Amino acid sequence: MMDRHGEMNEKGSIIANTAGTTDNIHSKFCRIENFKYPEEIRLAVNFTIDFDAQLNRKLKNEPVMELTQGEFGGRVGIWRLLDLFDQYDIKITIFAVGRICELYPETLQEAVRRGHEVAHHTWEHRVPSDIELEKDHLLKVASAIEKLCGKRPVGTRSGHKLSLLKKEGYLYTSSNVADDIPYYIFDGEGNCMLDFPLHYVLDDAMYFHFGWFSSENAGQRLADPGKVYEIWLSAFRQLYRMGRYMNLCLHDFVSGRSMRIAMLEKLIMEMKQKPGVWFPTCAELARYCIDKFPPPVGAR
Repeated sequence: MMDRHGEMNEKGSIIANTAGTTDNIHSKFCRIENFKYPEEIRLAVNFTIDFDAQLNRKLKNEPVMELTQGEFGGRVGIWRLLDLFDQYDIKITIFAVGRICELYPETLQEAVRRGHEVAHHTWEHRVPSDIELEKDHLLKVASAIEKLCGKRPVGTRSGHKLSLLKKEGYLYTSSNVADDIPYYIFDGEGNCMLDFPLHYVLDDAMYFHFGWFSSENAGQRLADPGKVYEIWLSAFRQLYRMGRYMNLCLHDFVSGRSMRIAMLEKLIMEMKQKPGVWFPTCAELARYCIDKFPPPVGAR
């Protein structure tokens, strides 16, 4: 049996080519057949933070003004975000670059103390092409987070190979844009992992940061927070109506600015008015999905 999504496997899950992967490693995805949330839940919303601070700016050898903008995120922005989500009793997932453990250890420890999840976002905001160095980076991040936070990360936002991630006990990734509901990804080598899709329309840096993904300033102006609020609220309302999934990607040095904090608070207040909106960490949602909707037997 075939449809526009691709080929139906023997378990009734739909297999199709993956669009928009970050590293070209994941070749296929498996839709979760008849996915549903716990009773009385209409929509899961993951608020996630890519905690980069100045590391990505340094990696790209950007000028001092860019570096200090990143430093603002580590010194000020991340704390504003933590306080905002604590105020509304929302648990978030922080995808931390490994070297953040060296630069801002107190921040990650406090985030865990408040009940938030710390996940993996590479060692220094890149995945090495050399396989042995890639393994070394992956192990260093897990070790640094475990030493600092008391538990190893179970999720990643990166381009690391699924085979390495599975070996190290990761449960999920959040690095692809192939759907707007959780699904499983494959690497063509028998490795499978749950994926929480995100889309650039729900990424703050697309609106508030010049030169993101090497875009020219002429093609990317700083957006008014009110306009972004309208876009995100519209997305929330439609995903809520459809009972899908929402993954917002924030950055400490972007959304930690005062006017954007105010916009996020307004958005959260709107979300909180709707019944059946669930704000789990990614790890919490992953364990629910894997327990209730495990991958096909041949893909585990």
